[in-house]
Amino acid sequence: MDLLNTLVDKGLRRETPTRAEALAVLATTDDELLDVVAAAGKVRRHWFGRRVKLNYLVNLKSGLCPEDCSYCSQRLGSKADILKYTWLKPDEASRAAAAGLAGGAKRVCLVASGRGPTDRDVDRVSDTIKAIKEQNEDVEVCACLGLLSDGQAERLREAGADAYNHNLNTSESTYGEITTTHTYADRVDTVRKAHAAGLSACSGLIAGMGETDEDLVDVVFSLRELDPDSVPVNFLIPFEGTPLAKEWNLTPQRCLRILAMVRFVCPDVEVRIAGGREVHLRTMQPLALHLANSIFLGDYLTSEGQAGKADLEMIADAGFEVEGAGEVTLPEHRTGGGCGSHEGSRCGSHEGGGVCGTVPASASSPAASASADEPRPDLVAVRRRGAGTDLAPNA
Repeated sequence: MDLLNTLVDKGLRRETPTRAEALAVLATTDDELLDVVAAAGKVRRHWFGRRVKLNYLVNLKSGLCPEDCSYCSQRLGSKADILKYTWLKPDEASRAAAAGLAGGAKRVCLVASGRGPTDRDVDRVSDTIKAIKEQNEDVEVCACLGLLSDGQAERLREAGADAYNHNLNTSESTYGEITTTHTYADRVDTVRKAHAAGLSACSGLIAGMGETDEDLVDVVFSLRELDPDSVPVNFLIPFEGTPLAKEWNLTPQRCLRILAMVRFVCPDVEVRIAGGREVHLRTMQPLALHLANSIFLGDYLTSEGQAGKADLEMIADAGFEVEGAGEVTLPEHRTGGGCGSHEGSRCGSHEGGGVCGTVPASASSPAASASADEPRPDLVAVRRRGAGTDLAPNA
């Protein structure tokens, strides 16, 4: 396909595709899917080889969030039967992190429910970061605490945080339909605060919330403009008890197209398969490793993931290798000599090239490229182990 040859050439040059080209990837047929994966895989291997970075989540505070994000099992008014607990002590969080590191993770993601941290919360998390790094000097630590106030990103950086995660989730035009207690602009502001403080920015999206292809392209192009080092791609986990419990809009094929589109738009960025891969990619998870160079090991915040051992076996069976603690994830031109530095060139040009043909009008609807997936609530398992419990974690 001329489209795929063009996208590979642009990806190897770090040149931004046009919106029409990105939309065309989402509109490809199932017969073309392996060609799409192979093309995006060339870009992935050019910048990241066959390495897979492992990340491990520690949910520091679960449930009872005052925000009304429709996709979230921890939201205000959620009826989801999830674990609810207040802040883990630094030593508890450090022990939870150690399980993931023993399983091969090189980054620990410290997450807490809530609108954003108080200054006391930042002190708590700072103590936790120090406790983790005392035991594991080389570990990367990413904090995800919600909306940041002035000066908080700098304090986290001083405490030893390497990165900060705050996802855009969906397009600006539809954001108000998903969340009303804060704005899209609030989220953009927090990503910029993390950047300005010298933290490596991590920001991504959630697919499967009923969005159009245009929405997906909009949010990925917005992410490209913000220039995070890492882009997590979440696939909605439709928790019973949340407003989006009936949204089963994804097939494995559509998930692969979305990951390919993200890779073409952000060729030299860490693309991470995040929540929902087991639910929606299922047996096609190994193919996704040809598109993304990073995954979460084990469980998620409130749901259980694939067994950690199965994750490692999948990576090996697919012909990939776990990225070592001493290896640098990002290409040299993005690191500027250290995690979180943005002194190097940005993620390619922000100018689009010529339009590659026209996009069919039907591409505006998710149903145009994939029929609705059959609901599989049996695959949504609430986390009952690990942080906040007396049971061993999955790692």
